[in-house]
Formats: sequence, structure tokens, C-alpha cells
Amino acid sequence: MQEEIRDLLKRVTTATVRSFSGEPELVVNYSPGAATVNRGSVRLPMPSRGSISQGDLEKLRGTADAASLRLRFHDAALHRAKMPSDPSARDVFELVEQARVESLGSRRMKGVAQNLNTLLDNRCQENGWGKALSRDDVPVAHGLALLVRERLSGGDLPPVAKKAADLWRPFVEEHGETALNDLVSKAEDQKAYGEAVYRFLEEMELMDPPSGQEEEDEQNQQTEETDGDESPSEQDLESVGGGGEMDDDMDMPPSEKDDTAPSEGEGEDGDEQEMEAGAGEDSPAGPSRRPNWLDPNDAIQIDYKAYTTEFDEEIAAADLADEEELERLRRQLDMQLANLQGVVARIANRLQRRLMAQQQRSWDFDLEEGLLDAARLARIVANPTHSLSYKWEKETEFRDTVVSLLIDNSGSMRGRPITVAAISADILARTLERCGVKVEVLGFTTKAWKGGKSREKWMSEGKLPNPGRLNDLRHVVYKSADDPWRRAKNNMGLMLKEGLLKENIDGESLLWAYKRLMHRPEDRKILMVISDGAPVDDSTLSTNPSSYLEAHLREVIEWMETRTPVQLTAIGIGHDVTRYYRNAVTLSDPEDLGGTILQNLADMFDANLDSLHLRR
Repeated sequence: MQEEIRDLLKRVTTATVRSFSGEPELVVNYSPGAATVNRGSVRLPMPSRGSISQGDLEKLRGTADAASLRLRFHDAALHRAKMPSDPSARDVFELVEQARVESLGSRRMKGVAQNLNTLLDNRCQENGWGKALSRDDVPVAHGLALLVRERLSGGDLPPVAKKAADLWRPFVEEHGETALNDLVSKAEDQKAYGEAVYRFLEEMELMDPPSGQEEEDEQNQQTEETDGDESPSEQDLESVGGGGEMDDDMDMPPSEKDDTAPSEGEGEDGDEQEMEAGAGEDSPAGPSRRPNWLDPNDAIQIDYKAYTTEFDEEIAAADLADEEELERLRRQLDMQLANLQGVVARIANRLQRRLMAQQQRSWDFDLEEGLLDAARLARIVANPTHSLSYKWEKETEFRDTVVSLLIDNSGSMRGRPITVAAISADILARTLERCGVKVEVLGFTTKAWKGGKSREKWMSEGKLPNPGRLNDLRHVVYKSADDPWRRAKNNMGLMLKEGLLKENIDGESLLWAYKRLMHRPEDRKILMVISDGAPVDDSTLSTNPSSYLEAHLREVIEWMETRTPVQLTAIGIGHDVTRYYRNAVTLSDPEDLGGTILQNLADMFDANLDSLHLRR
């Protein structure tokens, strides 16, 4: 009896989806879990066993209607072309587009409106928004999308959704009322609506107005994407969210994970990978489970110490210069950027295409149901005893990644090397951000030449022999991994500030960058070091053995390369760093730095993808 009910439900739902979407040949499949919308096919959620509950039925109806409307009113290619690069803006852009297509159907069909409202109410309850007390309890993308949905549909939101929307209502009415009204008048035209969404995002301060430089970058990117066979095909997917996938909860896209704790699913290496991904301070410790990767003291045997750390500082770039100076330095950097823009932008676009291609779907073949595999029809003609073969798309295993760029801010980098390093960091941050890869940019130097307050203290306390490191460290955060590029772009110019670049103590700086990475939730962590020489600090080397800093650097690198999950790579400018690092490149011309950084990263990502295929 249950099977008869299930089959009847499938037939009715399939007919409804085909009718609403305007796709009479649409393939509709059913399986537990997430719903997907691809070109020519839809997969909808339905339990594989047991009876179908009222909740299952409501989810199926709402999701089927949302998928149908997506196919009918949504142009995937136009959506991808207009997608903002900033992750926060991208989340809003995706959600308000889904709100648009659903509102178009809701205004035409009352039954569809009821199904979508029921689905929305269930999702809001599952997210706990009924207990929300402040804006912080409702992610900004969802809060804004709920208000847009309310305005577009012209009706009331479900109770829990309305409560969540009300928390954001005063903010939106104060900052974006005009742009919000504009969305309603443009809802029938996706292109005009997308432009109105951009204005809405700008008023919400989630996206900067486009500059001339950014428009040129976009044109370069579009030009680059037309050549070469590495870019994903535009015909592959009818995208939901720019990636072809639609969760059960279309109103809560996968990007929501940026606002939550990392998942506890297994990584590439099963349980051990899960422990690697959770190597932060709050992770369960214990020598029986894994090494303490945040404390290298037990592994590094060399007798290295700092005389005092009380004068060391970790400081944000914005705290080292006022806003006016940062803007001036940024303009100076942009003028330098113009000379390298063409070459480096092309390489950046190539890296972006590689990363995007790795995140596209792959296929499972020889299945009993799914999409008919036309490539295997010939064998049936040759031998009719062969059964039909089907295929289905699956996600490529592409792990969350964070890249840390650690730049030597020593005096010897002054001039062209530090300028090219700043330009390369700027382009790298923008490129990886477009691909959903988090990136942070760090710098290391000292606060003074030939010692500072540390040396003064040592002298006042009797000049003890072999005092250890005898200068004040300055570690600069130009861009943290969670900051979008648009907020940190002026900070990159600080590298050009006179008086910033002094001496370099590499070993401790690597450990600092490493510990920042290990507190990140991403599965894969890459640390790239850019330097032009061995560690040098006159104050330290004049009071300790001559190899004191270099020996410590070698110990740190050896430990990091062999006993930690961080992937370490280095680029030397006019200095052979291959004698320190296993994975390293040495450049004689700083002009080659930008291309080398991007090529090195591309090779690392390609190697990772190859290893995934080999394991399969």
C-alpha cells in the first residue's frame, strides 16, 4: 500500500514540476537528502523507506514548487555573470534571487504560495529563529532576504520568519528603503533586478560601488575565460546558487557554513583528518589521539629563547597609519599595479578557472537510475542483451582551504621587491576570494633597528651572556582570513610606508603564522612564505652564536614540514630558499613574483586534486 502511495505521489509531483517549470521533458528523480536542479533534470527529497509523514509531504511540495519556479523564471548564465565576488554579498545575492522567482510564482498561484510559506516556516523553526532576540541571532543574508521576500510577495511572512525579519527591519528601513522598493518594480526582469540588488547591497554596505580598476579586472576575466579548455562549460548546469545545487532548504544555502562552526564530518583521512581540522585551542587534547600541533616546544630541540617578549606586538595594519595615509599609500600601490596588471591578472584568472573547475561536479556511471548515458547506447545496439546505463552528477571532493601569505618586511625588501609583494598579495586575495578560498596576508619585521626596548632592558640588567633573541618583534596583520578584500585593500599599501621595514626574525614569525592557521576551521591549510634572505637581527647575532637565528629557522621548518598538517611553501627573491624549504622557488627578478605565487598555488591545488583521483 505504501509503495502504491509513493508511486502515485511521484507521478503527481513529476507532472506538476514539468507543468510549472514549462519543461515537458524534464527528468525528475527522488532520493533522500538534498534537492538539486540541473539542466534537464531535478532531484527531489523523499524518504527511501517507511511511510511518508506530513512533514515529508510538506517538504516535497515546497521544494518541488521552488525548483519548478527556479527553472521557469531563472537564467543561470546571467546569474553567474552578475554574481558578486564578496562572500557576504554573494550570499544575499543568491537568496534574494530565489526570493524573486518564488514570489513570481506565489503571486500567480495561491497553492504554491502556501507550500512555499510552509517550507519557509519549517526551515526557520529548524534554525531556531523563533527564539532569536537580536540581529546577531539571524545571519544578515537571511534577514535581508526575508524582508525582500515579504516586499516582493506582497503578503505576510510565516510567524517565525516574520520575527526574524523584524529584527533586521529597522536597519533596512534606515539604510536601504529606496533600494528595497526598487527591487519590487524590477522583479519581472532578472537583469534589471540584479542591478537593483547591487544598489541594495551597496546601501547595506555589503559591497563597494565598482571602481574603474575593478571593472577592468572583470573585463580581463571575461576575456580570459573565453580561451583555453580549463574553464567549466556554461552548458553543464542550470545553477542554483551559482553551483547547480539546491539544498533541501533553498532559503539556507551552503554558504551559511561561514557563519557557523565547522562541521564534524570526516575529511580525507577519516577520523584522523577530523582531528586535524579541529586542532584549535578548544579541541580535545591528549597524546593518545594526536600530537599537540599548537605547541612545538617539545619537538624543536634547539636551545632558542627570547630575552623578553613583553615588548613584542601583533598589530593590525590599520593601527600603524591613519586612514588618510592608508588611502594615499593605496593610490601609490594602484599606480604600480597598472604596470603589472595585464600579466598577473591573466595568471590570476587562470588560477581561478582551475579552482572553479575543481569545485564542479563529476559523474557516477553505470547506475540503475538517473540520467540516460547516451555515450553507452552504442553497446546496446551492438548487443541488445545489455541493459540501459544511467549516470548521475556528484560533488567533487574539494576541501575547505585557507591560504596564509607571510611576507618578509625587512629593510632589504625595500623598493621594487616589497612593491611587487604587495601587488601580488592584493591580487591573490581577490582571486582566492572569488573562488571561496579564505586568504590572510601577514608581515613580519622588528620595531627597531639593532635592538629596541628588549636590548635596553638587557643592558640595564647587567648584559647577561647569550641572552637569546634581543629585539622587539612586530607582526603585522594586513588582512585576516575572515575579512573580505574590499575592507582590507587599503592595508596592502602599508607595505610601502617609509620606516616600516626593519629586521627579520623568521623562525618565530613562521610559528606565529602557523598558530594562526591552526586556529582556523578549514580542512586544508597552506602557508606561503616570501623572503629575500636569511634571518638577520644585528642585536641578537652580536650577543649569541652567529647561526642562532638560522638554526632555529631550520628547526621550525623541519618540524612544520614533517610533523604538522600545514602545507609549507616558500618563494625567495634573489636568495636561495631551497636550502631551507623542501617546496621552494628562487627568483632573480622580483617582477616574476606575482606569476610565480599564483602558479605555485595552482600546482598545489592540482596536486591535491590528482591525489584525490588516485585514492579513488
